[in-house]
This record gives sequence, C-alpha cells and structure tokens, in this order.
Amino acid sequence: MKGLHVALIYNALESGLPEAPEDRSGTADLRRTIRLIARTLRRLGHRVTVVPIGSDFLGFQRKLRRLHPDVVFNQYDDVVHGALYEMHVAAIVRMLGFPMTGSPSLALGLSRYKYMTMSLLAGAGLPVPPDTVLLETVSAVNAHRWQFPILVQASQEHAGVGLDRDSVVYTKKAMREKVRYILQHYRQPALAQHFLPGREFNVGLVGGHRLRVLPLAEVDYSQLPPNIPPIMSYAAKWLENTEEYQKTSVICPASVEPALAEEIGRLAVRAFRAVGGWGYGRVDIRLDEGGRPCVLEVNCNPCLDEGMGLARSAERAGISYPQLLQIILKAALERPSFDMDLSLIAAPELSAQAEQGNHRPPVGAVYSQS
Repeated sequence: MKGLHVALIYNALESGLPEAPEDRSGTADLRRTIRLIARTLRRLGHRVTVVPIGSDFLGFQRKLRRLHPDVVFNQYDDVVHGALYEMHVAAIVRMLGFPMTGSPSLALGLSRYKYMTMSLLAGAGLPVPPDTVLLETVSAVNAHRWQFPILVQASQEHAGVGLDRDSVVYTKKAMREKVRYILQHYRQPALAQHFLPGREFNVGLVGGHRLRVLPLAEVDYSQLPPNIPPIMSYAAKWLENTEEYQKTSVICPASVEPALAEEIGRLAVRAFRAVGGWGYGRVDIRLDEGGRPCVLEVNCNPCLDEGMGLARSAERAGISYPQLLQIILKAALERPSFDMDLSLIAAPELSAQAEQGNHRPPVGAVYSQS
C-alpha cells in the first residue's frame, strides 16, 4: 500500500452565495479538510496530487489522464442545491479506468435521491419511516391521510440542507407551507415521512468485501428546548452560533443493549449494500414508537474530518485517522465484485493519433467530440 500516486479530487466551484464565518460547511473548512487528507496520505508514504475541479470537466479529464494516478481519492461534493454532479464525477473517473475511493456512481446517485433510496430499501424488506411520500406539488398534500407529526425536507439534498425548525409539522396547513417553500427555494420535490420519536443513531461502516461496523454513535437532543425539533438540521450540523449546534451532541460509543446494537448494525450493512455502497459510509437510523429501528438515510462518502463523524467512530474502534484513510484506499483497490477497469474515454492525444491512423484505439473506446 505504500508508494501509491493518489489524485485527491474535490469541488473547487463556489456557490456564489456569501458564507457565514460560523458555518463549518464553508469553503475554508473544505480546503482545510483537503489539506489534512493530503498531508496524512503523504505521511503514509503516498505521493499526492491535489486536483481541484471547477466547471471545466474536459480539462479535469485531460489532467487526470496526464497524471495517470494509481487511485483517485474522491472528495467531490456538490455545493449548489440540486446539482447532483457527484455521481457524474465518479462516473467520469471510472470511465477513465482509474480505481476510486468510496462508493460508485450509481450508489452516490441513489443516496442523493432520498425517495428512490427509501423505495429501494422498502422493496428489499428493510424498515423505513411510515408515510414516506414524494410531493411534487402543494396540492398533493391533500391527497394523503397523514400520521402526524410529519418531517418534510428537500428530497435531493444532504448534510442537513433544507432541515430547520419548521421541518417537523403537525397540520396540513403547516405542511403545505413547508412543501411550497421547498418547491420554490430548492426547486425540487419535497420528501414527507412520519417523524419517528425514538433514539437516533449514526452507524459508521468501513471496508470493501469485509465491511466493518464501527461503534454506534447516538445523537443526544435532550438539551434542546421544546420549540426546537430533535432533528439533525443544517444548523445543528454546521452553524456554531446557533442553539441547535450548541445543544445537540453526539455520544460515541452509544450505550445500547447488545441485541439492539447488533440489529442496528445488521440493518445498516444491509441498507448500505442495497444502494451499492462501498469503502466507507454512514447509515442514520432512528427508533419508532415501538423501539424498532428504521433507516432514515444512507450516506455514501460521508465527511472525513478528523475527530468527527466517521473518523470519531473509527477512533473508538482503535482505528487512527491515518489507518482509516489507508483502509479506504485499500477498499478502492479491492473494488466491488464484477467491477471492471475498462477505459471508455480516450485521452485527447490518443484520439488525435487514432484519427491520423497512427494508433489503433482500444476495444470499446469512446472518443470525445470536443
């Protein structure tokens, strides 16, 4: 595993919106995380080339071809609401024929379309919250008999985007107002689900064919006042100056009876595998009124900040931050079953040679028209 050439890719495109200094999801924190990952990988003996991606995807393709890394460490994350380019970037990397850390394109796409994920999990026999409905119009609220309270959120966002104090509703009127806001502000359908009242757990997963369940982390909402719903909203995740952030904590390892912990772990693995997750991930699970676990969300390629989230759970399992990155690299080289390193996008210089008759293109190569 030593001496690999790693191309560390991330989204350098900015949203264009002003960033608050207390927002931990901003550009400054992203670049700090990228520097940390690069520095850690170099200390492990790898050669790292950081490759920021802007709006020039053809230029990105050419640069990656020129670098010809042993593996691409994928940290690309959308910054524009509803962009959904994460799956496309992952597809480009694999079409170029390079091994890539984390989940493949299809898994990234499925996990961003929350309703699609919920439908897939339910079809596979996994428990999801009742009243899981995709709402594409405000009037659609009236066509269903709801079991309030209902959690309403943007259907194609992640990292808490679109979740706030008004996301848990108790009447159809409030629900219509929230759906209208999501349709207008995020320009995407709203996802409605029965709000589960039980304990909430984050389940970290690492590895390739042998997936390891990390110690459970429990989200503690007990210090929140009654006017703030116990949900992992955007403010609770990222905005340091808010009451949500300051009064929401994570307990890891969680205190859970062994039988329940085992059930939650098995459910997380099944959900992650169902969407095609690979390498590392996090599955959010909440207990219903009867204490039964239900899947809230499958997170492929979750945040890799040191001391937080997945890295924190790994530390509780005795896995240091450098070891965690090494495990993720190893899983990338291991690759999912039936995956192929088949380059379908030829380098521009190769295309030019082929057109001049000096080179026979590889079987299955597809050349860019630009």
